[in-house]
Amino acid sequence: MRQYLETKARDWRPNSLREHRRYLLVYARPLHTTPINTVSQHSIAVLPDSVAKKAGDVTSNRLRSSLEAFVGWAIRQGVRLPEGNVVSYTGKRKETSRDRVLSDGDLKAIWTACNDGTDYGACVRLLLLTGQRKEEIGALRFAELRDGHIELPGSRTKNKRPHIVPLSAPAAAILAPFRMVGRTYVFGRNDTAGFRGWAASKRRLDRRLSKNCISPWVLHDLRRTAATRMAELGVQPHIVEAVLNHVSGAKAGVAGIYNRAAYDKEKRAALDLWAEHVLAVAEGRTTTVVPMKRGA
Repeated sequence: MRQYLETKARDWRPNSLREHRRYLLVYARPLHTTPINTVSQHSIAVLPDSVAKKAGDVTSNRLRSSLEAFVGWAIRQGVRLPEGNVVSYTGKRKETSRDRVLSDGDLKAIWTACNDGTDYGACVRLLLLTGQRKEEIGALRFAELRDGHIELPGSRTKNKRPHIVPLSAPAAAILAPFRMVGRTYVFGRNDTAGFRGWAASKRRLDRRLSKNCISPWVLHDLRRTAATRMAELGVQPHIVEAVLNHVSGAKAGVAGIYNRAAYDKEKRAALDLWAEHVLAVAEGRTTTVVPMKRGA
């Protein structure tokens, strides 16, 4: 497996490599002592089931996909497997689509609990205010911070499109205490790849939140909540998509090729509107937000 990962390191982005390493070197560890040409369909089927019980159906399916790709690569390298790619004979687990949108009470509890001076707390607050993906914020580089906005190159976004994220005043205030001082990454202890301790930090945050009776949530809910609530505040769908760096729905196809930079003003207005709502909720004051009027 290590040879496979070393080979693929040239083709995969760092985040993809990190994920595949986790699936193959951590979750697939029970298979490491078994010669690949003796691995049975049964042993492959049992492993994802075991992982699903501990880490969920999504992780189980990702493990299965990584194993299937690895075995396929081994076959192409000339490894003879009597039963072929046995991973492909196993079934996928049904994944439940999440549609959680956090309430104002949830927003206040999370925002308050993240006032702990940690990199993680700053990351979570930025995820909420900007609606971006955790990999984009966690691995934020000082070179990507411009005058009043974040400028992500295509190599750092999921759809490989460059993306500009206007910073509201509260978002800029979160970043203000962080200083370059010879560093590449804004967050992270060792300045090697940005913030890395997501799982452990989330568990600690959830323990602090337990007294507020917040039902289970994941970081991606912050992105979904920002998008949904901005729409409720009157932000037009194509502007929400521009904020999220999506190309679908209102601006799919040829329309998606339109000069995206033309939306910078509208994106800033939308994120300013959202930030004001979040802070008003967090501070327990009456919001000054005036919902945007939709165009005809």
